[in-house]
Order: sequence, then structure tokens, then C-alpha cells
Amino acid sequence: MTAVSAVTTAAPGAPVVDLDLADLRHDPYPAYAELRARAPLAWVPSVGRHLLTRYEDIVHAEKLPEVFSSREQGSLLLRTVGPNMLREDDPNHRRLRSAAEPPTRPRQVRDLWAGAFERTAHDLLDRIAGRGEADLIADFAEPLAAANLALVLGLHTASATDIADWSRAMMAGNSNYADDPDIWLRAERATGAIDDAVAEAAEAARREPDGSVISSMVHAAEPVDLTEIQNNVKVIIGGGVNEPRDVFGVGAWALLNRPEVLDRVLKEPASWKRVFEETARWVSPIGMYPRQLTRDYEIAGLTLPAGSRVGLVIASGNRDESVFERADEFDLDRPNRPHLAFGGGPHFCMGAWVARHEVSAVAWPLVFSRLKGLRLAAGTESPLEGWVFRGPTALNVTWQAA
Repeated sequence: MTAVSAVTTAAPGAPVVDLDLADLRHDPYPAYAELRARAPLAWVPSVGRHLLTRYEDIVHAEKLPEVFSSREQGSLLLRTVGPNMLREDDPNHRRLRSAAEPPTRPRQVRDLWAGAFERTAHDLLDRIAGRGEADLIADFAEPLAAANLALVLGLHTASATDIADWSRAMMAGNSNYADDPDIWLRAERATGAIDDAVAEAAEAARREPDGSVISSMVHAAEPVDLTEIQNNVKVIIGGGVNEPRDVFGVGAWALLNRPEVLDRVLKEPASWKRVFEETARWVSPIGMYPRQLTRDYEIAGLTLPAGSRVGLVIASGNRDESVFERADEFDLDRPNRPHLAFGGGPHFCMGAWVARHEVSAVAWPLVFSRLKGLRLAAGTESPLEGWVFRGPTALNVTWQAA
């Protein structure tokens, strides 16, 4: 595909909407509602791109990867981790994904990883159960997601703390639209440490395959070189920690604020799956990702020239009132419509089944069964923050310690 130079100005006729990044980090949803109603395709100078905010337009764009290319010039993700499958189009995207994906499929999650996920969750709960209080993000959800991810990836020498720290540093880089140099420095340190850990793991997997993602890439039918493995493990570490951690936190917070819904779920364990899907729709852990047009294209009533930078705002699409009735409400009984939280098209989130299992089949059921009388700590306000990535910064709770 011939490269097209990035266009960093508004398309002719596109409305220009000034959005303050601090306001978006606090709560992006009022701004998204206004954009959907008045400017569903708008140029936003503070993020240097057009934002596409309606559900149907986002779905349409996802079905046209040959037009809405993942190969965006100047991508923050490329700057943070280097060339990777999320910023590739087919056939190279397909080659890399086919190499990495097998260990994350539903059967492999069930057969290879589910038992270890449950043991890790019990171990973490053993550490806090007698305390009667905790931050469920720092003390449980983040170390659970990080430990599980280290296992699935095959990073046997990396601790859960390492994985979590690396993920936070890279995700900060990937949303560093303010170009903060300290954020870039932390991201560079994290990616250097990951490169070293992956090189060691890849050599071990070459000698003795272990079913992990790194092992799968090392032994892929189509060759994948070490740099490609390193860069794609960086991408997976980012999403593989923050998505399950943040869905866990948002869902737990939602239920603790709705005791009648929680009582119902506890009586109907099969409904944890519905809790997961509604949580991911209601507050999408990844709120926006970039695309760049390979040619002129009309969408949302405007023609974007080739090279235009676009943000597909899936958090907004998941609150689109034309698709989800009472979209701002957390509602387990809403009609089943596909949400956009895991993306779509060829870039549908590779770790979706891992996240679904570790949160809805393991983390929530164990937390709410083992921590009796679980409730939010007094004075707890909304802990949510972020717009490119959104989730709880903390979730302080108390319970009846044994």
C-alpha cells in the first residue's frame, strides 16, 4: 500500500470543536453526547484529529481497513512500542496476529490458564481477607491481571509488579497527547526492560515450547523475528493489564452502588457474563483509537481527504442513544446489541476471551463470595478517570473480616 502523508488540519467543511483534555479525563461522556448530536465528525485541535463518535459510523469505518488504515503516521503507540500488529494492516497484521493469537482462544483459556487464574485470585484474596479493608484495584485487580498476563505471555521471570508498572508507563505514553517529556522517559525505560525480558523468554521457549504467546510466536509457521515479538508483547502488556483491571473495577463499583442489582446477580451466577458485557459497554476501558485515511472518503456527511487522521471514539459509540436506549444507565436487562469495547474487524481485541474469563468467571465471583458484607468505603466518590483509557484509579472497600 502506498504511504499517504498525514493531514493535520481540519477537512474542508468539518466543524472545529475545542475540547479540554482535562475535562475529557474527568468525564468525556457529556462532550461525546454533544458531538454525536451536533458534530458526529469534528476536528478537535487538542488531539490533532477528527473524532468520529456515532456507533454506525464507527462500525462502518471498522469494516473498511483498506480505507481507515491502522498505519497512522506519528502514532503515539508507534512512538511508544515501535511497529506492531495494532498499527499494521493485512497481510502483515494477519501474519503477526496468527502467530500470537492461539494461546488466547476460548479453548486454550479454559484448558491452559483457567486453573492458574483461579489459584492466583485465591492467593491475592488470602493476603487481604483478614484486613477488612483494601483498595481492590491496587491490592487485587491489577496484580491479578498482571500475574495472569505474565503467565499467558510466557514471561516467567517478570513479576506482577513488573508487568503492572510497564503497562502503566506504556499506556501513559500511548495517551500522551500533551507530549510530556517525563511520560516519554518512563515509557522508554519500561520498553527497554520488556525487550530484555522477552529476549530471555524467547530463547527459553525456543528450547522448550510452553504454550505461551511468546512460544507461539517463536514457533510460528510464518517467521516472526525477535524485534517483532518484543514490540507485540509490549502492545499486549498494555491492553492485557488495563482492560481486565478496569472492567473489574468499573463493574464492582457499579454493583456496589446498586445493591438490588448485586443481590440479583449473586442469586443468578450465570448473569456475571451479562455484567461483564454491560460494564464494558457502559465505560469502555479503551475509549478511542486512531486511523488514517488511505484515500478520499465520505463519512458522516463529510468528505475526508486522503491522509486525514481520525479517532474512532468507541466509548462514544457505546453510549449512542440511537443504538442503546438509556445509554448512560448501567442496565443488565438492555436488549442484546454488540458493543464496541473490544473493537471490530480484523483488529478485534485478541485478549477478549482472556479478560472475559478472568473477570466474569473468576475475579468477581470470588471477591463477592469471599469478602462478606463488601461495601464501598465511606466517602468514596466516583473513582473513574481518563478518556483514551478509562477506569478506576482506586476502589476502596471494607468488609466483615473473619
